[in-house]
Order: sequence, then structure tokens, then C-alpha cells
Amino acid sequence: MSYIDGFVIPVPAGKRDAYRKVAAQAAPIFKEHGALRIVECWGDDIPDGEVTDFKKAVKAEGTENVVFSWIVWPSKEARDEGNKKVMADSRLTGAEMPFDAKRMFWGGFQILLDTEEE
Repeated sequence: MSYIDGFVIPVPAGKRDAYRKVAAQAAPIFKEHGALRIVECWGDDIPDGEVTDFKKAVKAEGTENVVFSWIVWPSKEARDEGNKKVMADSRLTGAEMPFDAKRMFWGGFQILLDTEEE
């Protein structure tokens, strides 16, 4: 069964195009190193929660929006190996990120239910 890397990222609204450009440059590199699919989603309907929400989770400031993204890998092993290769890939070295990476968070997930894989 596939393995998912998930990301939540605060991005200034004025840097949407810059973020998309960086994501579009990185996506084929991830795929070259084993990723099956990369999805980047720009926040459109993100309600304020009483206790927590997407914006609070990344401490979004002012006009920052939230990007929710995920990468589909064939397996956790493929993800671990692929991420090592991506991090060592010189094509990504020195790329300036149009967001505050300190407030970004991510994690790896085992799939519990996927209607595409049933």
C-alpha cells in the first residue's frame, strides 16, 4: 500500500506564484526519485477554529495563507530512500523558499482508507 508525506505550510498571499514555481520545479525531482504523485493545495475555505485550525497550527500571520500538500510514495521504504536522494539532489540546493520553513510541519502517514486503492 502507498505511503503519504503530508505538509502544512504558511505562505504569504503575495508569494503564491513564487511558491507554485518552486513546487513545480521540485515535483519532477521527487518523481524522478520515486514519488508517484505530488499535490499542492492553496487554502480557499479555511475556517477559524475555536481551539485549533490550519492557520493556528502554522501561526499564520497577517495575509499569510496555508498550503496543504502531500506526496504519494509506493511504500515507506521508497519514501525513505527517495527523500535521501531528493535532499542530496544538487538541483534543489540553495533554492529560496517563499515561506517561513520554521512554521511548516510535516509527517509520514500509513493509509487507513483510500477509495482509489480498493
